[in-house]
Amino acid sequence: MRTRRSILASAMAVMSLSLASIVFAQAGPPGGMIYANDELYRTVGTPTDLPEHGPFDAIYVLGDPSDGLAAVSESAPGDRDYNGGRWEVHMVTFETIEPTQFTNADDLLDAASRGEVSIGPVVRRFVCPLIKSR
Repeated sequence: MRTRRSILASAMAVMSLSLASIVFAQAGPPGGMIYANDELYRTVGTPTDLPEHGPFDAIYVLGDPSDGLAAVSESAPGDRDYNGGRWEVHMVTFETIEPTQFTNADDLLDAASRGEVSIGPVVRRFVCPLIKSR
């Protein structure tokens, strides 16, 4: 009986770690499209992992990737505070509203202050350009 519980507990731990790594992998680097300042940008995902030092901008991944929502950036090329495509990824959870496409970080942060969404800690740091979508 004890061996069975031990095997079951080990299997559950492995499944949990596998699920966590899948979620982490989906969190970044983002590919496809990202909104910043109400404009849509294309991205090129790069296989980078940066250490925790130096300036970064935030990218907010909206909900589950299967929701089909584009991520939102707090900065973009041309902004004074843009850090050249150095990003910190934060996962966003929809708390009291349905998954919604935000197109700028200010509206997203306002929703967080109202408790409509929650913003998680940094899950990854990487480099990736934003290219204005036409």
